[in-house]
Amino acid sequence: MSFSSLPVPVEVEQTKPQSSLDKPWKVIVLNDPVNLMNYVVMVFRKVFGYGETKAIKHMKEVHELGKSVLWTGEREQAENYAYQLQRWRLHTILEEDD
Repeated sequence: MSFSSLPVPVEVEQTKPQSSLDKPWKVIVLNDPVNLMNYVVMVFRKVFGYGETKAIKHMKEVHELGKSVLWTGEREQAENYAYQLQRWRLHTILEEDD
């Protein structure tokens, strides 16, 4: 038997359907007892470029509701935002959007 008569293995790449790869992710900041409200507003303005009114709205959601969804979109960008917020010491999580 020669090597040329052996079957060549075929690699089958298994990927997730495109729709599951495109699912948006939510960047969520959770309330904590450490950070002052004006600090949180400043961080939201720096990281997301929010105006003061929008930053205050999200800060109030965090303070009153325990969390706020600050951004929704592609996973890689969501991870980048979460990383930046965590560097500012804000308690941040990511969730897949429904």
